[in-house]
Amino acid sequence: MTDLNLIYSPKRLGVNHTKDTRSEYQRDFDRIIFSSAFRRLQNKTQVFPLPGSVFVHNRLTHSLEVASVGRSLGSLAGEFIVKKFKDQLTKESRQFYRHNLYNVISSACLCHDIGNPAFGHSGEDAIASYFERNESSLKNKFTDKEWADFIHFEGNANAIRILTQQQTGKSEASFGLTFATLVSIAKYPCESVAKNKKILHRKKFGFFQAEKENFLKLADESKMIQESENPIIYKRHPFVWLVEAADDICYNIIDLEDSHRLGIIDHDKCVKLLEELIASFDPKGIEKVKLRLNEISDKNEKISYLRAKSIGQLIRVAAEAFEENFEAICNGSLEKPLLDCVKEKNENSARILKEIEAFSIEFIYNHHSVVEIENAGYNVMYELLSHFAEPILKSNRSKWEEKAVKLIPSQFLYEDGTDYQKMLGVLDFVSGMTDNYATELYRRIKGIEIGMRR
Repeated sequence: MTDLNLIYSPKRLGVNHTKDTRSEYQRDFDRIIFSSAFRRLQNKTQVFPLPGSVFVHNRLTHSLEVASVGRSLGSLAGEFIVKKFKDQLTKESRQFYRHNLYNVISSACLCHDIGNPAFGHSGEDAIASYFERNESSLKNKFTDKEWADFIHFEGNANAIRILTQQQTGKSEASFGLTFATLVSIAKYPCESVAKNKKILHRKKFGFFQAEKENFLKLADESKMIQESENPIIYKRHPFVWLVEAADDICYNIIDLEDSHRLGIIDHDKCVKLLEELIASFDPKGIEKVKLRLNEISDKNEKISYLRAKSIGQLIRVAAEAFEENFEAICNGSLEKPLLDCVKEKNENSARILKEIEAFSIEFIYNHHSVVEIENAGYNVMYELLSHFAEPILKSNRSKWEEKAVKLIPSQFLYEDGTDYQKMLGVLDFVSGMTDNYATELYRRIKGIEIGMRR
């Protein structure tokens, strides 16, 4: 089995600074929290557009909650590993799994969505579609692997870029996170040409060609199992399963809570779904939950209580699934998420989770406000990219094209780089925008809104 003493590392890309009172992994968490890329998640859509007076989740609050769940999963997993493999672990490793694995998982959860562009998946689709539609004029400027990065653009690979790249004018790699944290967000550890929707760890891809060397260092330092050298494909690192489970737990339950606050789901229906989910995991404890629920008069508070109990149960069973499938996780043979393992083991919980998922697809993800923002976001992102993409590749620009390039901040300009690097700079600029900024810039360059910014 994988040597558990070797799969984590406190080393960082670039400069490894002197130690302070925090552990290396606690410093990762702090670096992410204080970063501008993380703050921008506050104005990036999670599911629902900005709802006015009713507060629902955005990418930032979602990420904070996933980090909280991830911390719990990391703590439970760490205790399991120390107890199960105590004789195989060094003293240092026992300390890591007991006192720092949860910091690693929490940090990874905190930045798992940091590469998502404005307007989420519709923003990703707009960027990929731009290149697909303009293949005849653009493809010959790039290698096949570079072109695959563009037509399959998505947030997981972009997260690795944001967290590891050195931008123009910056002194070193952007965040300088530990290898342990970085490897924990690599859900799809392959390059874009290896993408395969039928295989879990290759449904998407994990790094752009520009970050290939950094990813190979990361994989080597973390002892990831290599499946193929060309194209580059690795098996998932064991820590990834915990980050994925934390994300899955949150969006399965939190989207339901948000839909209740917005009046999309009937209160009694929401209560019924969450009570049944809790009962499927804890048949004896559900009566105590119902008694506590009767003491709460506020409808939103009732749902918040049930949400907390549901997430608590899902954390417990996901940790159990991690333990039960640990050998398959370590040797790279597990081919389904931890929550799918939970569903296979518990038919009642599987039925309720599928009912929640079906409801979410029909009434939440296809709600008219969500579909409207997806359509609008797609058009905004597509038009912004089209405004900057072709001018950046030209050596002899027209006056208008030169004006377009002047709107791109200097840290995203790689004028002495290859066409691939120049285009990635444009993508860094466009994908890093918040929903509001992207909309505002779109309105200005289209002439819908004219005048000085206040």
